[in-house]
Amino acid sequence: MELKDLLLTPIYLGVFYAIAFGVRKRFTNVLTKKYFIPALSVKFLGAIALGLIYQFYYKGGDTFNYFNHTKIVYQAFWDSPSSGIKLLFSHGEYDPNTASYAARMEWYDAPKEFTVIKIAVWCALLCFNTYTIIALMFATISFSGMWAMFVTLIKVRPSIYKSLAISVFFIPSVFFWGSGLMKDSICLGALGWVFFAFYRGAIEKKHVTASAIIGFIAAYTIFTIKVYILLCFLPPALLWVFNENSQKIRNPLVRTLAKPLFLIAGVLIAGFAATTLTAGDDQYDVTKIGERSKITADYLYSVSVKEGGSAYHIGELDGTLSGMIKLAPQAIIVSLFRPFLWEARNPVMILSAIEALYFLIFTIRIFYKSGVIKTLTTISRSPVLVLCFVFSLVFAIAIGTSTSNFGTLVRYKIPLIPFYVAGLYILQDISTAATRSKRKIIRATSIRTQVATPR
Repeated sequence: MELKDLLLTPIYLGVFYAIAFGVRKRFTNVLTKKYFIPALSVKFLGAIALGLIYQFYYKGGDTFNYFNHTKIVYQAFWDSPSSGIKLLFSHGEYDPNTASYAARMEWYDAPKEFTVIKIAVWCALLCFNTYTIIALMFATISFSGMWAMFVTLIKVRPSIYKSLAISVFFIPSVFFWGSGLMKDSICLGALGWVFFAFYRGAIEKKHVTASAIIGFIAAYTIFTIKVYILLCFLPPALLWVFNENSQKIRNPLVRTLAKPLFLIAGVLIAGFAATTLTAGDDQYDVTKIGERSKITADYLYSVSVKEGGSAYHIGELDGTLSGMIKLAPQAIIVSLFRPFLWEARNPVMILSAIEALYFLIFTIRIFYKSGVIKTLTTISRSPVLVLCFVFSLVFAIAIGTSTSNFGTLVRYKIPLIPFYVAGLYILQDISTAATRSKRKIIRATSIRTQVATPR
């Protein structure tokens, strides 16, 4: 961070807040209005805090690597606009006019990282290449998608809008890791828009064309940066759409017959999409995913042990998909409920450990109060709960088996957290409502019995 960060950031913050207050009425209602500015504020807080911690605690890291690359492309624009434009639209190819700039960029031929850099360059052109303001713009992009997610969840369960606001906006690790100049901010925002587009276009069937365009752009963004998020989200999202539409069939017999057909169609479409999206990708090809997970997990574990980091071990991966499935229970536990408090080795990890403990207590409390069978039955009958929990579990398995380091895991798991916590709140509300309804029926039956009984 530089002097211009201190001078320009307050000015741009004022502009951002002025715009936010100006558009708030258009994007809120009586339930959501009071959360718009606070939710945006915690995103801004997260973006600034992440930069400060990486600068003064970690002494560098990915966020500044992105910024250093952004500075090179930004310099190219000042030296020669045509060179800057060529870099901005390049795909790692060699060009004599841009070779001197490309040679200074380690990630020039890394499509995923360079996509984030390109987005950062567009932001840099609007703010004199100021790190903090670029981070605030990334926070705004992330906020837009998360607001779309929040609005969608409220349509599904408006009675718990306060709890849903907490699950989407106010969990510390999500607004910290998902707000700064990082891949995670863009992917988290894009995931929210994909969720919104599925609901608006395929379930509500409103503004179908616009929803398809929004969904495509958001999905393509995730595909370009972190395709595995899309691979984990697509199957449960399609299942969600089919379940919601099957429930709208009025004839019970037709609905019963249609449900397995919808399920089979969803599985086939999801499988085709997964294999097509990853075909030829050395890192995420479905046919090589077990092998890549083993390589990544072993590498992160060895580096973490060597540097005295927070490594974890859930079992030996054999490089096959079946090997990943065998470790699924351990992967789910480590992704959702660890690090435990005694495993935390720094302040950031302590924060994550407290959150994980909260998730564990919340989960156990729901299962204890309602019972395992009843809880699972409630989930199976609610399409949105199927989406939330299937996505969370599949994603937990994917990152839990391939990470082997708590520091990396804390950042990687933020896409599942809003869905998992929102799912818990919705599940709790459904169970509580069912209990209240049962008590009312028992009370009414008791009163009728007393009235009917002769004295």
